[in-house]
Amino acid sequence: MSGSPIWHPFTQHGLGEPIPQVERAEGAILVTADGRRVIDAISSWWVTTHGHAHPRIAAAIARQAERLDQIIFAGWTHEPAEEVAAGLRAIMPGNLTRVFFSDSGSTSVEVALKMALGYWLHRGEPRHRILVLEHGYHGDTIGAMSVGARGAFNRAYEPLLFDVETIPFPHDAAARATLDALERACRQGAAAFIVEPLVLGAGGMLTYRPAVLREMHAICARHGVLFIADEVMTGWGRTGTLLACEQADIAPDILCLSKGLTGGAIPLAVTMASEPIFAAHYAPDRARMFFHSSSYTANPIACAAAAANLAIWREEPVRERIADLCRRQGEALAALADHPRATALRQVGTIAALDVGAAEGYLSDLAPRLLRFFAENDVLLRPLGNTVYVMPPYCIGDDELQRVYRVIARALDEV
Repeated sequence: MSGSPIWHPFTQHGLGEPIPQVERAEGAILVTADGRRVIDAISSWWVTTHGHAHPRIAAAIARQAERLDQIIFAGWTHEPAEEVAAGLRAIMPGNLTRVFFSDSGSTSVEVALKMALGYWLHRGEPRHRILVLEHGYHGDTIGAMSVGARGAFNRAYEPLLFDVETIPFPHDAAARATLDALERACRQGAAAFIVEPLVLGAGGMLTYRPAVLREMHAICARHGVLFIADEVMTGWGRTGTLLACEQADIAPDILCLSKGLTGGAIPLAVTMASEPIFAAHYAPDRARMFFHSSSYTANPIACAAAAANLAIWREEPVRERIADLCRRQGEALAALADHPRATALRQVGTIAALDVGAAEGYLSDLAPRLLRFFAENDVLLRPLGNTVYVMPPYCIGDDELQRVYRVIARALDEV
């Protein structure tokens, strides 16, 4: 055990795998200290939307850093936060009238769960049961782990996790069973149902149909169960639309956003809530306030980056870029369809995925071999077990994307 004192996330240092140092980045390219040019085919863990070091976002960060770097947000406000809140209200579902800032996707989920439980408590009918979708992942803090799948991610922390009720994943052949299970659970007075709409990210890029999402939302609405959409990964165009929920024509009661909120440049998250949820906490009684914050809630520099991102969405042809990437991803993925080792090919918007052979789970022995092969060929791909997925920034060029898929094809043959 030598070298850097850094303990990296989701990294088994005992394997002795090399850890490259990245010096700079631009667009879809990372440049390492030894001069390699690596294609970022997973948007640096799903965050980078418009490309690395986007000039409008970088300039906004620089300007804000010289003006106001940090201020307590409890009882204070600032212009970048107000601009972001107004910008979100303008493009997000109209029922989501309140914007609560936090720092990460996991924290936005914690906030959502606390909002839901506080809503029922302050209505005088406390409900405590949370419904979750099988194979889901919502983050690595305690509440977020509690509503995610149990397994290797969180086995050591099981004593800290609260109980939830799991609804089976709606595979096409089993969608009816999913809906029936959700109906039964909702009849028993659950507080909320939390889902990743259309695509389950860390669960293996599992996909399900918009019609199923729409019906799950309708069941919750019939029984008064709050519907929480975790769009931390799926939001900001990843599924082909601004939100995945758009494809089901639904509006959640609570929405979690992060990752692409700042274009991926700097950490920031929001939890948007409907007016009844805010109203349940609104009273002269200080004991009914919403008890959540962090030191860096609504950091002005991060909010300036988010405001620049919103301006890009308003003023540039982002949706056209997304549509073009969806088309190119589909064509590149289809070219692998006849490969005998490529199974379960699937695409939702800009997200393309395939399994290498039969499903093996996150701790598949194939994963580190694939990871090493991709790194040696200057492509940043990080398999989920034996699931290989491609989720690049929207600016990726044709040559860069084709190179990614050539490396995947070689991996299918050689690894």
